[in-house]
Amino acid sequence: MKGNRALLLSIACLLLSPVTKVLADEIDDLGAAITSGKVGVNVRSRYERVDQDNIADDADAVTARLRLNYRTGLWNGWSGFAEYDHVFHMLDDFDSGGETSPDKEGQYPVVADPDGSDLNQLYLDYQANDATKVRVGRQRILLDNQRFVGGVGWRQNEQTYDALTVSSKAISKTNLSYSFVTYVRRIFGEGAPVPNSKNNVDTHLLNAKIALNENWSLTPYYYYIDNQDIVGFSTGTAGARLSGGFKSGDNKISLVAELATQSDVADNPVGYDAQYARLDGTLALSNGLSLGLSYESLGGDNESGKMFRTPLATLHAFQGWADKFLTTPEGGIEDLFVTVKYKAGRWNLTGVYHDFSAETGGGDYGTEFDLSAGTKLAKNYGVLLKGAFFDGDDPAFVDTSKFWIMFTANY
Repeated sequence: MKGNRALLLSIACLLLSPVTKVLADEIDDLGAAITSGKVGVNVRSRYERVDQDNIADDADAVTARLRLNYRTGLWNGWSGFAEYDHVFHMLDDFDSGGETSPDKEGQYPVVADPDGSDLNQLYLDYQANDATKVRVGRQRILLDNQRFVGGVGWRQNEQTYDALTVSSKAISKTNLSYSFVTYVRRIFGEGAPVPNSKNNVDTHLLNAKIALNENWSLTPYYYYIDNQDIVGFSTGTAGARLSGGFKSGDNKISLVAELATQSDVADNPVGYDAQYARLDGTLALSNGLSLGLSYESLGGDNESGKMFRTPLATLHAFQGWADKFLTTPEGGIEDLFVTVKYKAGRWNLTGVYHDFSAETGGGDYGTEFDLSAGTKLAKNYGVLLKGAFFDGDDPAFVDTSKFWIMFTANY
């Protein structure tokens, strides 16, 4: 662990070493690059209501996030980026999760949006050449569909990473990404106790998207996570994702197939192997209607700790918006779901129906129906209406309904 961090520091110092000379010779140009950057402002306000059968009081949350960021101009291949978030509570009848509101635990359902400030991102970019870029510092890392590595962007406080990332297109028809991560900054923020606030990790994320032709790509990956604070999250995941499609008249058919295998690594006290599989088929019609049929399986064998884990994922985007399966059940999970999307004028409408069952043993967990409607208002504003309705068939997964109204403004 210490050796890897020393390596990361050495690489960062090596990359930064030319700056001292250039600063002395071209301070005016550097100053212009810093002051001629771009400011960004984002405001996102949201009402969230949660009705969960095993908790007497419903959660009512009105939260708002102010996000300020600044990107410098480019100077000799270098640029910088800083981003600051502050989350406000205007109605706080909810448990904000992660031990951030202990007085409300058990009284209200969880709405995982603690208040407070956060340095969301702070990094330097170095564009070594047209093909390769290096980023060092606190950053967003989003790989593929974020099933294994993401930013949890739905929550008001994002998940980011203290990391060194190298992105390269030097190999023909290949987008290669490698990240070495030392800390995961979790969604509960600095006000939460460790490990809910952050995880000390020794993590390597390798992902290569290879264009097979103009319509199809293959993405092999390997993610090694050595988590010092939650040793059960120490996993090694190897897999591949095949995606592409073809035209059928004026319509388009898109297909995705993904397989992965996972095992324990580092100090994980449980030895196990578990499998992952996903199949997606989508038919996009020329009239704005899209129909999708999907299957996803995360393995488990009904023993504690022996199930496929996704500790860095953007979990809200998968297995239903009611968030009933943020942790894979010990029996694993199979999710068969149908997605319907339609563009009606300026509105984007989505409906999803899920059927959840155990991967091992065949038990039923329940079903869920999700709905959303979103649109842009003028150039800089947006509104989203969204609902999730879970009907449990297993005592461990109780009936839950959630509803959101969200407004966004970007400048």
